Amino acid sequence: MPDRLAASYAHCRSVARRRARNFYYSFLLLPAAHRDAMCAVYAFMRYCDDLSDEPGASRQPLERWRQALERAWQGDYGDDRTLPAFHDTVRRFGIPKQYFHDMIDGVSSDLEPRRFADFAQLYHYCYQVASVVGLTTVHIFEFHDPAALELAEQCGVAFQLTNIIRDVREDAARGRLYLPEEDLASFGVAPRELEQSRPSPALAGLLAFEAQRAKAYYAAARPLVRMVHPRCQSSLWALMAIYRELLAKIERSGFDVLRRRIALSPLEKTWIVARAAAGFRR
Repeated sequence: MPDRLAASYAHCRSVARRRARNFYYSFLLLPAAHRDAMCAVYAFMRYCDDLSDEPGASRQPLERWRQALERAWQGDYGDDRTLPAFHDTVRRFGIPKQYFHDMIDGVSSDLEPRRFADFAQLYHYCYQVASVVGLTTVHIFEFHDPAALELAEQCGVAFQLTNIIRDVREDAARGRLYLPEEDLASFGVAPRELEQSRPSPALAGLLAFEAQRAKAYYAAARPLVRMVHPRCQSSLWALMAIYRELLAKIERSGFDVLRRRIALSPLEKTWIVARAAAGFRR
């Protein structure tokens, strides 16, 4: 492997180790080549997110990143440390380039206050920022059944709904209201309630409703594990189990997401990975 490509993969591994709080635990179960590929894709996507989340974020840096992506397809990486490994991964695993443009479109839309009239609009956003991650992952995990693509899309929606429930107050502070307006109205929840220290009964009911929606997508995606290469199945199972357990922990808290950010501890995630490594794929 040329020195620059090796250095790029090393950089992406470092980014994933430092930033991928949930994903990196599951990466540890992968063969080295697949783990490096996941780190490369994660580093690319992490940078997209950072560009939309930093103070004073604007469209120009994201559009420059899109242009850098286009140049990378031609082998022109400039001085970027992520793009050589990212391009190598996309090429080797045959990942459609459109996924990454969809993601840039999704995070670009976060630069302005968000409102979704209904779940159909939210689903489209979830596809752009999360389902494309699932679709990219099943390419790296070498799926063998075309049905894996639809299930990976649904799995991504489940992950993003979990994130939305967990981060509802933090997002509201940034002017991002991901809960569909039709659901807010149905449960009688005013947006200002997201700024309180504890959820009202109405808001708790709404979050429980969204959690049930996420659980339905998790259940639908469960067969996905058996549709990827056997050497990648334990990693995919662990990743899905970590997010399902995060949602369960939020539920057990009574949806206490306005007062604190709920997360799995390193020990909880390590236990899930250990179960996956031992073959507990129930």
